[in-house]
Amino acid sequence: MSFALRSARLAALARPSIRMVQSRGYADEMAFTLAAANKVFYDSANIRQVDVPSFSGAFGILPKHVPTLAVLKPGVVTVYENDGAVKKIFVSSGTVTVNEDASVQVLAEEAHPVEDLDSSACRELLSNAQTQLSSASGDKDRAEAAIAMEVAEALVKASE
Repeated sequence: MSFALRSARLAALARPSIRMVQSRGYADEMAFTLAAANKVFYDSANIRQVDVPSFSGAFGILPKHVPTLAVLKPGVVTVYENDGAVKKIFVSSGTVTVNEDASVQVLAEEAHPVEDLDSSACRELLSNAQTQLSSASGDKDRAEAAIAMEVAEALVKASE
């Protein structure tokens, strides 16, 4: 195959992806959903920005963010609403998905507003997790205790 023919073929193959990016409908708004088993906090709400903790690092999401899928780690999701209000919600784990249509979903195993966290109860939970970790005997028990410890440490940090 000649160089010109290969170049034309590659250009033709590249065009659909260029069109897809151009038609992606970059908007200045994003529909945001944050839900957990215990509560739906946002359901396709219009917000300015959301910051999420993930295992690959914490990152902020704005309306023109590239499509992304990440695993949440225990920590605080910070939501910047259009009216200037800032809401902080603790999440234990879950996923965050940024879709091509600029919508964002945070699906958490468990979530609670930071202002509802009791710092002394969080410290007690951390103490119990430390005890559980030090007394764990098998691999499964150690793994479960390590997860409980990670969540408890994040809870203490969020509550202070």
